[in-house]
Amino acid sequence: MKKILISSFDLEIGGVERSLINMLNSFDYKNYDVDLMLYSHTGDFINLLPKKVNLLKESDDYRTIRMPISSVFKNHKYRLGIGRLLARKKAKGNGIAQMQYMWKYCLPYLPKVDKKYDVAISFLWPHYCVTEKVDADIKIGWIHTDYTKIDTDVEMDMKMWQKLDYIVAVSEECKNAFLMKYPNINKDILVIENITSPELIKKLSCEEVDDFNNDENSFNVLSVGRYSDAKGFDNAIKALKILHDRGYKNIKWYVVGYGGEEELYRKLIKENELEESFILLGKRINPYPYMKKCDLYAQPSRYEGKAVTVGEAQILGKAVMITNYKTAKSQLKDGFDGYITELSVEGIAAGIEELYNDSKLRLRLEQNCLDSNYSNESELDKLYKIINGEGEK
Repeated sequence: MKKILISSFDLEIGGVERSLINMLNSFDYKNYDVDLMLYSHTGDFINLLPKKVNLLKESDDYRTIRMPISSVFKNHKYRLGIGRLLARKKAKGNGIAQMQYMWKYCLPYLPKVDKKYDVAISFLWPHYCVTEKVDADIKIGWIHTDYTKIDTDVEMDMKMWQKLDYIVAVSEECKNAFLMKYPNINKDILVIENITSPELIKKLSCEEVDDFNNDENSFNVLSVGRYSDAKGFDNAIKALKILHDRGYKNIKWYVVGYGGEEELYRKLIKENELEESFILLGKRINPYPYMKKCDLYAQPSRYEGKAVTVGEAQILGKAVMITNYKTAKSQLKDGFDGYITELSVEGIAAGIEELYNDSKLRLRLEQNCLDSNYSNESELDKLYKIINGEGEK
């Protein structure tokens, strides 16, 4: 059997992590022996790992990657702590760059993986663990986002990308955005979509929830995602204020998620007097009952690779509205199984107003979603070809 290593940070609730869980639950374990290396054994999705995956023992060194720097020193990891301090100083407040420099300064003090693999997959950028610390015949790095929106050290990144044998993008537009930033890359970039399991999503959506408005007079919008700048929930709050000012007081917006922007959102909600209408539900391992009950699923993102939750809402037959981020057209067919609106506060408000008032359009979007087949486990065949040496380089 081919020996595969997949590495990632942790299994906290998020789109990338959900995508990883879906892939692992769809993997062919009859032909492949899969080890999973998580730098930190944390996150609510840990319990969703299939039993056939071999979760490697947590490393005390790799676990420091997302620790507060003070905790790194408290754990007596002094060289790694100094590396983190140097990265923070070099990045000058840029969180993405800080992650890059952290790997640069800490790499010499991180241990190698003591096993040889046929294929090593780094599922989340930066990919230095796989490129520098793993012995594998084939090395693959995944890209999940629009790299033109991320402020990275391009020269440093290029050296890392060049050490991979293959790069995998989750959509064609995600691939094109990557090539805009790294036009001189000489690696084969494949598109393998995020794996979805319609049967599992529909089953989980039947769970009962009691913290979602069932008032027939309310129009309930739902979003799922990290509380981060990329997801644009600050724009959503401002858009709901516009709608309420226009008289649409019965529109409520719920957000399932968590993250560093929560304090900002709560401040905006209070400033706009939306405490009863824009509701942060917090972490939920299972967001699907909320998707099933909502009137409209909205993704107000500033940028995406390909939002896993949008496809999941479509599987549940929901009308979906997304902003016109660069990769939006790879997400849905505008006017057929979803609606693309302008990427702005006014655009979000206008899109929701349009879908609120046009029930025929909403019903048509819903029916087209129900009539479509979103199962794509066959996408893994592309990965199996690489693993078996059948991919073109």
